[in-house]
Amino acid sequence: MEKANSTSGLIRTKSDQLVETIAAALGAMRSSISPGEAAASDGGGSMESSGGQLSRKSSRRLTAASPGRSGGGKNTHIRKARSAQLKFDVDDLNSGAALSRASSASLGFSFSFTGFTVPPDEISDSKPFSDDDEIHEDLEAGRQKKKLQTEPTLPIYLKFSDVTYKVVLKGITSTVEKEILNGINGSVDPGEVLALMGPSGSGKTTLLSLLGGRVNQPGHGGSVTYNDKPFSKSLKSRIGFVTQDDVLFPHLTVKETLTYAARLRLPRRLTKDEKYQRAADVIYELGLENCQDTMIGGSFVRGVSGGERKRVCIGNEILINPSLLFLDEPTSGLDSTTALRIVDTLHDIAEAGKTVITTIHQPSSRLFLKFDKLILLGKGSLLYFGKASEAMVYFSSIGCSPFIAMNPAEFMLDLANGNVTDISVPSELEDRVLMGNSTAEPKSGKPAPAVVHEYLVEAYETRVAENEKKRLQIPIAVDDEMKSQVCSAKREWGASWFEQYSILFWRGLKERRHDYFSWLRVTQVLATATILGLLWWQSGSNNPNELQDQAGLLFFIAVFWGFFPVFTAIFTFPQERAMLSKERAADMYRLSAYFVARTTSDLPLDLILPVLFLVVVYFMAGLRMNVGSFFLTVLTVFLCIIAAQGLGLAIGATLMDLKKATTLASVTVMTFMLAGGFFVKDVPVFISWLRYLSFNYHTYKLLLKVQYEHISHSINGVKIDDGYTEVGVLAAMVVGYRLLAYLSLRRMKLQPGA
Repeated sequence: MEKANSTSGLIRTKSDQLVETIAAALGAMRSSISPGEAAASDGGGSMESSGGQLSRKSSRRLTAASPGRSGGGKNTHIRKARSAQLKFDVDDLNSGAALSRASSASLGFSFSFTGFTVPPDEISDSKPFSDDDEIHEDLEAGRQKKKLQTEPTLPIYLKFSDVTYKVVLKGITSTVEKEILNGINGSVDPGEVLALMGPSGSGKTTLLSLLGGRVNQPGHGGSVTYNDKPFSKSLKSRIGFVTQDDVLFPHLTVKETLTYAARLRLPRRLTKDEKYQRAADVIYELGLENCQDTMIGGSFVRGVSGGERKRVCIGNEILINPSLLFLDEPTSGLDSTTALRIVDTLHDIAEAGKTVITTIHQPSSRLFLKFDKLILLGKGSLLYFGKASEAMVYFSSIGCSPFIAMNPAEFMLDLANGNVTDISVPSELEDRVLMGNSTAEPKSGKPAPAVVHEYLVEAYETRVAENEKKRLQIPIAVDDEMKSQVCSAKREWGASWFEQYSILFWRGLKERRHDYFSWLRVTQVLATATILGLLWWQSGSNNPNELQDQAGLLFFIAVFWGFFPVFTAIFTFPQERAMLSKERAADMYRLSAYFVARTTSDLPLDLILPVLFLVVVYFMAGLRMNVGSFFLTVLTVFLCIIAAQGLGLAIGATLMDLKKATTLASVTVMTFMLAGGFFVKDVPVFISWLRYLSFNYHTYKLLLKVQYEHISHSINGVKIDDGYTEVGVLAAMVVGYRLLAYLSLRRMKLQPGA
């Protein structure tokens, strides 16, 4: 006992010595303070220790020192924050800057070892710091930031009951019907975030697409209602849908991407400046200011990071202030911190009265705790629906609990996969295995995955499903006006047809200029032109018999500028199919406006390289030195280019498969070249009609007319006439092939309502 007392006395003695040492240091500092400064300090906040006093201002200069024990004066006022950290009231500092929370926390930590306590009556009554305030401080930008998406919107209550989906797999000898979803029930209200979770292939994306109205094929059943009304086209303007793949134009910057989307999607009542401002606000709200002038990037183009690209995709959808926001695995491929930031963004959106539904593959424990509701799928069946916070309680109630500390999401995915390693197995399943009524894994003796899945489905059906179905049948307490806004059949475009055309034209021009003027393509054209100029160097002549070789040059020009555009144009629609599907599903523009803009935005770019080519070849080969002849040659080649381009567009739009389109284009161009009138003079009658379908043939005749009409009426057996027929046929090809391409796109029915 004496030893214990002596030990405690020694501790107190050392503590008193520490206090006296600190008090002496404080007294020494006080003596160095000027009288005027000491007078200006707060007398009520000074401390007395060993007869020495120190003002609050001077005491705060000792950031590493403990304030010690108070002799009789009042302690320093402390502001209480919601985060349970201590923060000094330093409004009277000369700089006006507050101590950081981290410093306050460290000071509070040191106080606990010196016996420092704060009397309750000394706690400041000022407004505490909170992360939930309406105005957030952006420390990096140095300015204040409003909460995300605070504008009012139509609240939509989403309910779905007995949702099923089947696909038909056609084989060589048989047809098999595969069930993707089997009787899924659930609901989500405004202000909530619903997570769809399950193993790969469990039907998460299919269910999300069905709820978002993105499935147009037959094979789905059940009921999906929005404010107790079925899906209608007017809902497209109230739904945002972020796909799993980041479908963006790689050569556009972040600012350009969001600006074009704002001009196309926002209501027509907003002015152009208001749409620009909305895009700028979304850029700031999503923290994209630092990369707004950086290209998006892609497989062969360096651009923004994965997290920034995902935020751009989300920004594309929240521009319209949607009532419903669907996201397909928005955190895939991102680190845990970036994923947490995106989920926090989704919470901000939901708190403003939006309904958010997202699929998630395997979230971290922090992410999982942020979801309001959870749907767990396994092999297309519903294993759990309810509050995410109550999921572990439910699985414990059916006898499934982890033996070790586990991430709840990891635990549930193991169950959905039938993996019960490190998981307790209910006695019912153990009895089945022991009695031999069910199969078991040979190594562990645990039930087989199929048996575990069957048990989980049965448990949900017997314990939860019936009550949930009854709850879904209760009508939503919303007025008829809100319901009528959902089921309105009127489709509203964000811009007129001409505005859509203009926006898409300039967007296409900016996006494709990088491809058209790549060093590879320019080098290809210039190298070909130089070789041709050297081979036909100054071959011009006024003698018809000496023009045989130069006629071969003209035929090669007709073939080259017929072959080159076809194999460029066939990639147009297959490569842009994902973007076209995404934007058309959101009703961003009319298909006709897109098609006309897409085909005309290529024309200025298509004219530059041929002019460069002809400038080199024309004068090196010594063709007809006449200004009119030169420009007529350019126009003839340009007419051939847009006719050949139309053929490429038609083939690509009809097949929508690059391998098939390339094969068909190769055969077609080769046939047109052989029937072009240069290789075979006397074509058999039964196949001679092919030459009239060949743009090479009509271009070759026009080039011969421009160069040699003043010399001869026939070159190499090809008759030179007035040329109007050839011009008319090429113009008909320009229009006809493009009309075929447009009808093929309409027939594709890319998305509902396209």
